[in-house]
Amino acid sequence: MTHHGSSAPGRIGRRLAPEAHRSNALHPGAWWVWALGLGAAASRTTNPLLIGLLIGVAGYVVAARRTSAPWATSYGAFVKLGLVVIGIRLVFAVVLGSPVPGTHTVVTLPEVPLPDWARGVRIGGRVTAEGLLFALYDGIRLAGLLICVGAANALASPSRLLKSLPGALYEAGVAVVVAMTFAPNLIADVRRLRAARRLRGRPDRGMRGLLQVGLPVLEGALERSVALAAAMDARGFGRSAAVPRRVRVATAVLTLGGLMGVCVGTYGLLTAEGASYGLPVLACGLLAALVGLRLGGRRAVRTRYRPDRWGVRAWLVAGSGLAVAGLTVWAAASDAAALNPGVVPLVAPALPLWPAAAALIGLLPGLVAPVPTGEQAPAPPRAKPPVQLRNPSPTSPEETS
Repeated sequence: MTHHGSSAPGRIGRRLAPEAHRSNALHPGAWWVWALGLGAAASRTTNPLLIGLLIGVAGYVVAARRTSAPWATSYGAFVKLGLVVIGIRLVFAVVLGSPVPGTHTVVTLPEVPLPDWARGVRIGGRVTAEGLLFALYDGIRLAGLLICVGAANALASPSRLLKSLPGALYEAGVAVVVAMTFAPNLIADVRRLRAARRLRGRPDRGMRGLLQVGLPVLEGALERSVALAAAMDARGFGRSAAVPRRVRVATAVLTLGGLMGVCVGTYGLLTAEGASYGLPVLACGLLAALVGLRLGGRRAVRTRYRPDRWGVRAWLVAGSGLAVAGLTVWAAASDAAALNPGVVPLVAPALPLWPAAAALIGLLPGLVAPVPTGEQAPAPPRAKPPVQLRNPSPTSPEETS
């Protein structure tokens, strides 16, 4: 009998999606396109209700489709990191002030006098409710972006994503994948060491527990890095085929120019001022980058074993994320006040109808993506065994016999 981490999403998902196995596994790039689409939508609004809806969509899909792999447990760490970011943003607003003027004073802190060259910067002073609300909205937006990226880390296999990269980006992809797997492996090591300390009756919380767990975690990270370096050296990492110099120059120019065009075009699409030039520059950059990557693949001497296919379900998953981003960008251009509620005067934000409906399109991967089963599915929570009290110490010779 197969188990799933969430029974309700599992029952609904199996009606539309098959059980996951090697031949129908979803392409990892589709998960990243979907998550980046949600992140782009979160970056275009400061409405906390809409960002909360996007976070809920990402959380539902992660709960319905993540596996028991080490990287799948990193989603909770990204959620905690988002909460930390919100707290830091509020602290900065209290200590350094806010550019938003306000009339509702919350507290007045002692202000530190600064020299004339630091004019425009203050430490302390009056803290207003409008400034705190502006900082809260800004922190929620950044937290939403981090949580969407965490959803991609929890759903996409880094090793499979590396295998899907073009040959020209293989070396850079290895570095990125190693960096991406650092946080999940670190979290797994911390959990394992804390469990071992609890079994030994030693403290695993507080500053003392953190210091005593940190050294073994660092040692494990160094051991993994040495083993990874030895494995890469044994497999001949870094070998490349000989290509003419003009091909190398053309590859570098097209790739770098195309990536710069993609960055400029993406920035233009995400800003209101660059809507006119964003799409043409993005299209030209993508075309140049693809040609450069195609030429750069001649240097690669590696082969791919059973490459992942970009099927219909991958198109649906990636398309849902792009649809959320595109509709949110369109809504921000047509009705900016609904997606960026003001804080002066203090008003409660309202959930815009059409952007909220667009965000719900992001739930599609939770219904059409293959359902992880068996060893891939996250294990159900184990019930704690009943506590058995030991027999009291004997008080008479009859009890000892």
